[in-house]
Amino acid sequence: MERQLKLFFEFLENEKKVSDNTLQSYKRDIKQFRKFLETQGLMYNRIHEEEMKDYIKYLQENGKKASSISRAIASIRSFYQFMLRRKKVKRDPTANIKSPKIEKRIPSVLTAKEVELLLDQPKDIDLKGTRDKAMLEFAYATGMRVTEIISLNIDNVNLDEGYVTCEHGNKQRTIPLGTMALKALKEYIEDARDVLIKDEEEKALFVNVNGGRLTRQGFWKIIKYYKEQAHITKDITPHVLRHSFATHLLQNGADLKAIQTMLGHSDISSTQVYMQFQDGGLKDIYKKAHPRA
Repeated sequence: MERQLKLFFEFLENEKKVSDNTLQSYKRDIKQFRKFLETQGLMYNRIHEEEMKDYIKYLQENGKKASSISRAIASIRSFYQFMLRRKKVKRDPTANIKSPKIEKRIPSVLTAKEVELLLDQPKDIDLKGTRDKAMLEFAYATGMRVTEIISLNIDNVNLDEGYVTCEHGNKQRTIPLGTMALKALKEYIEDARDVLIKDEEEKALFVNVNGGRLTRQGFWKIIKYYKEQAHITKDITPHVLRHSFATHLLQNGADLKAIQTMLGHSDISSTQVYMQFQDGGLKDIYKKAHPRA
């Protein structure tokens, strides 16, 4: 199985061009599955639907959430589909397996006042403050995922035209930058970034105090620090800023399809979750104006 897994992971990385985070998720899911097979004395190319059901039961008994189990099934299914194409297995044991129903959670969203309070915290009186100001303004202005933000290179940003080009997996999208974000980004690039970097060959847009590319953990710590400085009780993560970006756009009249494009959602249903945060005033207008409301 080791050889087949190696080929599968290479396929995901080189041909499917999945992001590193996605690749690591596949690896965790399938290696956990392999460990289960080994403990049960089972061969990966000889298992049936019953063994898959046993594995799902095993995950449930070990406290795995429905979302984690659903992802594990999808990862294993991808592996067996790959093996079928290469004629290394005769059947896909996941073919008739249904993923557990996942309850859609309501995304955590900041109010416009809370966003303003958070973004007002970093002061551009030193290099770190200038960087942090630009980073928070940028995150809220673009709605990009934290992985996408830390993966950006300096040449992904066009300051003259006011947009950023985001590459996620094998997809690419262009997102406009608002006035405040553009101003903070220009100050950071012109006044702070060149001083922070130690190597002129460094391409990362956002760098840490040592001049290297900022990490996910670094980004999270920065947001947590300013949340505490702002005395905001809500739990704030980079993804909360993404949710807030989408919600505030929708509340201010942006088209759902445009928001889907900016967020990089492949399916409109992922974007429709923000409809529940629509301004209540619109519902009142609808009820009063629509003949069948």
